[in-house]
Amino acid sequence: MQSVFHSRLHVAVIMDGNGRWAARRGWPRARGHEAGVEAIRRVAEAAPEHGVGTLSLYAFSADNWRRPKAEVRALMGLFRLYLRTETARLVRDGIRLTVFGRRDRLPDGIPEAIGRAEAETAGGTRLHLRIAVDYSARAAILAAAIQARACGGVGREAFRRLVTGEPAPPDVDLLIRTSGEQRLSDFLLWESAYAELFFTERMWPDFGAEDLAQALAAFRARDRRFGGLAEPVAAA
Repeated sequence: MQSVFHSRLHVAVIMDGNGRWAARRGWPRARGHEAGVEAIRRVAEAAPEHGVGTLSLYAFSADNWRRPKAEVRALMGLFRLYLRTETARLVRDGIRLTVFGRRDRLPDGIPEAIGRAEAETAGGTRLHLRIAVDYSARAAILAAAIQARACGGVGREAFRRLVTGEPAPPDVDLLIRTSGEQRLSDFLLWESAYAELFFTERMWPDFGAEDLAQALAAFRARDRRFGGLAEPVAAA
């Protein structure tokens, strides 16, 4: 299964703008998060048609615990609802779901719901949908460094697996951030070392298949050299 996903693109998305999208319409911020779930469904359904094998979404960062308690409760409730209502759809569509980040600080019942959803969707090969919840790339790298030191040091590939988890996902090819912000915000720092970055003014609730296609078209037009030189053009 891992080789199937590794043979296709890994796209990561910082899903930004839900709250502002709702505020511009005079609605509560929670309404924007609900609309953001619909965008997840649209993008996950479209991604395999564009050669995407792994889709990593930043849903809730470790720093997001500092948001108002009511908003955090709404987000966690929405996540719980997503796990309950979307798992059957993911199985039907051949999508494997995994959740990465800390689970020990999540409300009661959510870690168990994550485990059930991951088990039920484990056979999906059309797309690997990865959702980051209570995630910090710096914390993941620090934890890996501590483990590596305890082992007396490890090689680069082993360290990568400590950072990213097992089985280690492929490096990010394209990282998209919505809503006009242009920063990584502690998301997949190790995996995005050579990622192409794409920033769009589109708010995440409005993001859809056409926006994904536009980002991928821009990605495929770029020259990825990974620190080397471009291939010389042969003389006519």
